[in-house]
Amino acid sequence: MGLKEYKPTSPGRRDTVADDYKDITTNKPEKSLLAPLSKKGGRNNRGRITVRHRGGGHKRRYRIVDFKRDKAGTATVMSIEYDPNRSARIALVLFEDGIKRYIVAPNGVTVGDTVASGDDVPVTTGNSRPLGTLPTGTLIHNVEVTPGKGGQMVKSAGAVAQVMAHESGYTLIRLPSGEMRRLLSNCLATVGQVSNLDHKNEKLGKAGRNRHRGRRPSVRGSAMNPDAHPHGGGEGRSGIGMPGPKTPWGQPALGKRTRRNKKTNKFILRRRYDR
Repeated sequence: MGLKEYKPTSPGRRDTVADDYKDITTNKPEKSLLAPLSKKGGRNNRGRITVRHRGGGHKRRYRIVDFKRDKAGTATVMSIEYDPNRSARIALVLFEDGIKRYIVAPNGVTVGDTVASGDDVPVTTGNSRPLGTLPTGTLIHNVEVTPGKGGQMVKSAGAVAQVMAHESGYTLIRLPSGEMRRLLSNCLATVGQVSNLDHKNEKLGKAGRNRHRGRRPSVRGSAMNPDAHPHGGGEGRSGIGMPGPKTPWGQPALGKRTRRNKKTNKFILRRRYDR
């Protein structure tokens, strides 16, 4: 993929840096792998807003992506497609028995390439293998945390993890955040880096691009009245008036560590903030 800059024909175009989509090979998704996706507007099953700043946006259909990569046999890449529900590209693959599936497209995989899953498949980009069978230093993505559940980590555009070591049934990997974590060696992972590397360099350019994505405006707490937010009030452009920032409900925000899963602490050898 590449990026496209625009001439400043309007204030919104002046700073826009957009995707050129030249790596996309078709604009028609596979109908058998589509599912309806209703809009929630950030609301739960009781109709209450539980996630703010969500709503509107372009209509989408969900692409059923195979994160498990558990089907044996060789598949041929039929197309590289845009997915409105994620930052990475997806690849449509066709197995020898005629079954089609979507997978997260690895960087460098093109139409006509073959991908496979299994313990003894080659260690090449796009192939899926158990962590314990991968050589030290291998770059991976779409990593399972629980064997058989499907990839849960390292799936966004440009993301990549690395196999660091193998020890007594566990594999040590380095995550994109810098965290060093042990996972069971029979967890599957896909070789290579996730596609769409330039996603992080895009600039929306105008507020309307955010609305197209279903993101509504976010108002600063310091611009509110004191009855609406802990940061509100004061004369003119005042500070927040407290030692650290808070949420609208008075809880510590912006940097407060909220991890509570003590059962898996023993698998994390280095935290992402200890780099």
